[in-house]
Amino acid sequence: MAHRIALLPGDGIGPEITVPTVDLLNRLGDFSFEQHLFGGISIDANGIAMTPEVEAACQSADAVLLAAVGGPRWDTTDPSRPRPEQGLLGLRKALGLYANLRPVRPLSALYDASPLKREIIAGTDLLVVRELTGGVYFGRRGRDGDTAYDTMTYSVGEIERIARTAFRAARAKVTSVDKANVLESSRLWREVVVRIHAEEFPQIELEHVLVDNAAMQLISNPSSFEVIVTENLFGDILSDEAAMLTGSIGLLPSASLGGDGPGLFEPVHGSAPDIAGKGIANPLAMFLSAALLLRHGFAMEAEALAVESAVDRALADGLRTGDLGGSATTDEAARAVLNNL
Repeated sequence: MAHRIALLPGDGIGPEITVPTVDLLNRLGDFSFEQHLFGGISIDANGIAMTPEVEAACQSADAVLLAAVGGPRWDTTDPSRPRPEQGLLGLRKALGLYANLRPVRPLSALYDASPLKREIIAGTDLLVVRELTGGVYFGRRGRDGDTAYDTMTYSVGEIERIARTAFRAARAKVTSVDKANVLESSRLWREVVVRIHAEEFPQIELEHVLVDNAAMQLISNPSSFEVIVTENLFGDILSDEAAMLTGSIGLLPSASLGGDGPGLFEPVHGSAPDIAGKGIANPLAMFLSAALLLRHGFAMEAEALAVESAVDRALADGLRTGDLGGSATTDEAARAVLNNL
């Protein structure tokens, strides 16, 4: 029986990188795809970023593959107007996706593409585990006269489950990032992480780093990290910073996981409306997101490794899209990976 994948191409370059990714997956297994409007394109068609019908279709799928959402066309500061990102936040909530996994592994073939020196990034292989459904993004918010507020709130249960996700992913070390010298929510975060470590994962090393120090260490000594676990806002910022270690955000995949429902798999990059329709978008982060889908969505480890190896070999053979300083088109990049599969 075919694995059912809800496909959300979204906006900008999303549809362009979705087509070759479907081709890639079809070479590796038996999948059925059901495509839906999501994000800005759904706002244009339906007035909202995610319709109830699309939400239900994603909930009933075996996995959800999302390309990209957003763009200046839908940017607004009017709280009454819909934004594409509302669909993404709503989908995470609807699917109970509380853990966002972002692996960062600079490839030796691209060391010189990184803004950091080769000797700094060499050997870096880290995973950012970001709590996804709590914190300031989901806290109480509003406006009161000339004042606006957003509230960062966390419960013990929310911290426990993301801490367990991080410790289970680690081989030897977890770095918990907070701002416990200032924020009460971070003090609770640290207390809970310490308890989970002591009670359930004492064999794993645990260190605590304040978020501003973590931001500096990601640039000065990234190979010192193995698994970073942190709350929603800090994780959003630090994972994008870590993404640039590879030389391009166009190489970074992500997986959002929760309980028993389907996971959501998407590249870290945005919709890149400035290059949409030109056929030059880098599809590699989407391919690597498909690898995470195979691994975490369907336990197809051999197939996931095949995709990652094919991307590595294509880059080692000289594949470079525009964001990596080359001139390869989307089609050329896709063929280079497929030829190595």
